[in-house]
Amino acid sequence: MSLYCNGRRAGADDLAGALVNYGHFTSLQVRGGAVQGLNLHLQRLREGTEQLFGNTLDGRQVQAWMHTALQAEGVGDASLRVTVFSRAFDFRQPLQSVPVDVLVAVAAPASVAPLPRRLRSVRYQRELPHLKHVGTFALFEHRRQALQAGFDDALFVDMQGLVSEGTTWNIAFAREGEVVWPQAPALRGTHERLLQAGWGGMPTLSPVMLGQWGDFDAAIGLNAAGVWPIASIDGYRFARSGMLCERAAAAIATQPWQPLG
Repeated sequence: MSLYCNGRRAGADDLAGALVNYGHFTSLQVRGGAVQGLNLHLQRLREGTEQLFGNTLDGRQVQAWMHTALQAEGVGDASLRVTVFSRAFDFRQPLQSVPVDVLVAVAAPASVAPLPRRLRSVRYQRELPHLKHVGTFALFEHRRQALQAGFDDALFVDMQGLVSEGTTWNIAFAREGEVVWPQAPALRGTHERLLQAGWGGMPTLSPVMLGQWGDFDAAIGLNAAGVWPIASIDGYRFARSGMLCERAAAAIATQPWQPLG
């Protein structure tokens, strides 16, 4: 992995501010120098910067820095993580206006194999769930506990019993081919938006309660790395998740790739 801060290769001083663990990010896949849903990623970064730092973020500049990092590495295919933080942020004076910094991490391209996953539901809701912030400890620990218990990942359910999201991904259900997006406080993912656009029509948004699995015959998980079928949740098996996954992948593939350069 290579790191670039504000358009130049990052040094130790640049990275010191990231240790404060206050900021937000987006993760995206680049193929041939282009990104699906680039505008969605930039919108996420702008909105997060406004909420956490009270500042505006120049999306064109961030896009240029991503392109610069790829050029410096000599690659057109990559995984990028773009983190917005501030080396000047002081947790003792969190209301102080400070300039923000942009850290671009360049790694090898990644994709998720469409293998069925068995989920365990857990009662948990991320702080500020609508933001992709850097507070990820609980996400990874819940996944780790699910693996220890013999599952493949964890599915979050809030205190009211509403299904919200997976550890680092969104979930969609289906009944007789109709896709249903569970409504609860959660991070609305870029691939979720791409799938909704590619599927066509108005998306069906509905609360899904813990244990309501019998209302559906299929479920999928998805994030920027791909889409995969959900085999079961808490032992309840979905018979048609494989077919839903294939349709979802085809729908996402119809969405345009936007060049960074």
